[in-house]
Amino acid sequence: MPLPFPVFDAAQTGGADGLGDLPEWNLDDLYAGEDAPELTRDMEWLEEACASFAADYEGKLAGLDAAQMLDCVQRYEEIDVIGGRIMSFAGLRYYQNTTDGDRAKFFSDCQDAITRFTTPLVFYSLEINRIDDDALAGLFATNTDLARYKPVFDRLRAMRPHQLSDELEKFLHDQSVVGAAAWNKLFDETIAGLEFTVDGETLNIEGTLNLLTDPDRAKREAASRELARVFNNNIKLFARVHNTLAKEKWVEDQWRNMPTPQTGRHLSNHVEAEVVEALRNAVVAAYPQLSHRYYALKAKWMGLDTLQVWDRNAPLPIEETRLVNWAEARETVMDAYAGFDPEMAKIAEPFFDKGWIDAAVKPGKAPGAFAHPTVTTVHPYVMLNYLGKPRDVMTLAHELGHGVHQVLAAGQGELLSSTPLTLAETASVFGEMLTFRKLLDAAKTDTERKVLLAGKVEDMINTVVRQIAFYDFECKLHAARAEGELTPEDINALWMSVQAESLGPVFEFMPGYETFWAYIPHFVHSPFYVYAYAFGDGLVNALYAVYEEGDAAFQAKYFDMLRAGGSKHHTDLLAPFGLDATDPNFWAKGLSMISGFIDELEAMEG
Repeated sequence: MPLPFPVFDAAQTGGADGLGDLPEWNLDDLYAGEDAPELTRDMEWLEEACASFAADYEGKLAGLDAAQMLDCVQRYEEIDVIGGRIMSFAGLRYYQNTTDGDRAKFFSDCQDAITRFTTPLVFYSLEINRIDDDALAGLFATNTDLARYKPVFDRLRAMRPHQLSDELEKFLHDQSVVGAAAWNKLFDETIAGLEFTVDGETLNIEGTLNLLTDPDRAKREAASRELARVFNNNIKLFARVHNTLAKEKWVEDQWRNMPTPQTGRHLSNHVEAEVVEALRNAVVAAYPQLSHRYYALKAKWMGLDTLQVWDRNAPLPIEETRLVNWAEARETVMDAYAGFDPEMAKIAEPFFDKGWIDAAVKPGKAPGAFAHPTVTTVHPYVMLNYLGKPRDVMTLAHELGHGVHQVLAAGQGELLSSTPLTLAETASVFGEMLTFRKLLDAAKTDTERKVLLAGKVEDMINTVVRQIAFYDFECKLHAARAEGELTPEDINALWMSVQAESLGPVFEFMPGYETFWAYIPHFVHSPFYVYAYAFGDGLVNALYAVYEEGDAAFQAKYFDMLRAGGSKHHTDLLAPFGLDATDPNFWAKGLSMISGFIDELEAMEG
């Protein structure tokens, strides 16, 4: 079944009122409501379909001919669609208001039911992995329709060395709803329910994080100290969540003979550990040329000898404080998309017009942003917390890029549409880059250009440097947890070790900043996900360089890459562009774009 939890992009920041009419989701394309007869019908169908699938195929996969195997795969795919549709509806309703008890109960009940229904299917991947290589190759050779699903089989069979007995796999499947999924929900509900008081105003976490980009330095400091206070008051719970999830992962990894805590993520991302290590090492080596150099410039612009944590995302003193209403945000992104190719804008348009975006900040709504593909027979939905800062426009461009990617990949069908996380960020970051370049080209003054360049550099540092620092923190956390229980102070120390290294010597760290690991959802929902952001940024920087060189066939190649979904390895997807992520120099090329922007900013100082 698809993950009911979308992966959240980094928490957004923004402004206040005057934004115009912000759209809300219309989930009717999934189901009209909890009591919709179509939902009842699909639940009943799913239970029967899973039982009959197991009755027809369990213990028999190795003896199927090519036509029978194709029928088996297609029946499994249909089950995946219906289960994913139900969980998408339940999950999206829940994320609209995670503090609503009825929505939380409905989500849990759906999760429990579908876990129960699909338990008989656990045999499927286990038996596929026991089929002889030559026998499977023979099936593909005799049936082209079946051969189309080869990437699905390849992904399943990558787990062969880590497969447990049928009985243990079924136990883990059944137990999942009271394991990681339950701790995920506890984390989400706790974060959504936190209250912060800044200057007499009570805010949720989204509104408080928003203040970290306020022009008023005193307000930024007040928000930072209030975040630290509330995190510290809840730090034992957050430490318990991380201890439990890291230990649960360690136990399962030991049983599966995973050589490292990261191995499972690399396998699911279809990326080689050496490629990720090359990316990580290239970024860490570039810290002095990227974040250290940029933040030293920022301190100079702000007239400060040292920066505090509340200055990291502060607007520049020369930056105009203005609100971007929703209509302007839509026009900006759509013009940038259309400038690249009218087809891209055409694909994006229904998101605005048909209730596929939920943009407003509301009590209980999950923080951050995501694009959830739902299932290939429906369409994606985008969630934002739009508050009107220029960077919120970039978040819209980012999430809409995900949505366009998901629409294009849907043609592959349910089992082949989903991209690994490393490639899932491609269209989103590319959409941001298109929007940024359009704004940069339209800049009328050096000051406007400087503000845009600085904002983009900060976004890229947050995407590349910060996420690799997050990845290092997770690596250290899981390694330390393998040695024993971690106190909150232990986790705090690991967090500070990567923050000082990545941000550089110009920063001072206030007491309490050591707890800021507590609210990052990626650590909880998707361990080791975060390097995918840096992977995507580096990949897009290299792609964009090819685009700027004027390849006349670039748009066609780009759409072909997005349409491929999860049907191709990253080496095959990048080959038409003359790019290769296994080349150690690949990442240096991507990072050079960021350092080039900083070069331009330094030259402006001269």
